[in-house]
This record gives sequence, C-alpha cells and structure tokens, in this order.
Amino acid sequence: MDEILKYFPDLSEKQIEQLSKLKDLYFEWNEKINVISRKDIDELYVKHVLHSLAIAKVMKFKDGSEVLDVGTGGGFPGIPLAILFPEVNFHLVDSIQKKILVVSEVANALELKNVKAETQRVEKLKSKYDFIVSRAVTQMPKFVGWVRGKIKKENINPLPNGILYLKGGDLSEELKDFKTAEIYPISEFFSEDFFETKKVVYLPL
Repeated sequence: MDEILKYFPDLSEKQIEQLSKLKDLYFEWNEKINVISRKDIDELYVKHVLHSLAIAKVMKFKDGSEVLDVGTGGGFPGIPLAILFPEVNFHLVDSIQKKILVVSEVANALELKNVKAETQRVEKLKSKYDFIVSRAVTQMPKFVGWVRGKIKKENINPLPNGILYLKGGDLSEELKDFKTAEIYPISEFFSEDFFETKKVVYLPL
C-alpha cells in the first residue's frame, strides 16, 4: 500500500480501506482460482494495482462516465479504477467464467456499487461507453476491431472518448496505422523498475 499512497496521497479513508483489503482478497481467491500468477501475487500492489492506476494519471474520469474493461481477468484495471472513481460506472467483462466469479466476489466484498462483472465476449455487447480500458489482451488492430462500435459520440471527459490501453515494449509496429494514438510512458508517473517499458496508450475513437 505504501507505493499506492506515495502516488495517490489524497485518497479517502474508505478508498484506503478498500485498497488495503485487496491483498487478502486476492490471496484467498487465488488459492481457489488462479487469476494472478504465483510469482506476481506477492507484488500485487505494484504489478497489478499501481499498474492499473496508471490510467488515472492520464485520465481523470468525470462522475457519471461509463467505462468498459475488456478481458478484465482478475479485475485489472477495472477494480482499482472503480475504487479510485466511485462515481464512475465500470463494466468488467471476460470470456472466462471463473475469472468473473473472482471479480464479482472481490467487488461484493469491497461493496463496490459501481462495478458490474459479466462473463461475455466484447463483440456481443450492445451498450456504448465513454472509455474502454484494457491490459494487453491482444494487439491494438484486433482490439479496435472488437470495440469500434461501442464508444459514445458525446464527450464529457477531458480527452475525447476512446481506448486507454496498458501495454509494454516497442509499440511502433502495432500502432503504425493509428496516427492519432498517444503514448504515455508509465515511468514518467511511477519510479519502480517494473514500469520502465510500460505505457498507457490513448487512442481516440
């Protein structure tokens, strides 16, 4: 938790309490259903929670925004973002049912009223969203194909609606056809070595 408070010093008591509970919740659920690799679970706060919150350094979602987390896995980046933005609605989807079971149980334990978790393929969704977030589920061209029709036309946030994507490594080939994409190196927000090659990619749609 120290790493979180270092970069997000203005959290409410409730947010600190919710974030503090994540470790025990994920340790407990990971014993039953492996949603986080064994080697990563000990570094949950840096590799999963803080990594998810890098999106918040690029975008401060306005209250009432609708955000879709595609391929949420164990609930990242959606759960940490839902804690940080309690007045924003988060829809977390994954095609693997047991992962959504964990997400639902974690959200319930934290009393996150702004989280809806669903076993679903993104292509089947009918709703539209202000932003779509994800953590490296596939290459960007394929991802854009999945979500292209799911963005609202009206903007209420500081940046025009689109995708906020957590990705690492060299993205030049993957993004070569997306001239409007903006890349934010996470190392500019957080000093931990883990973030050296990690980025938030913003793509207006």
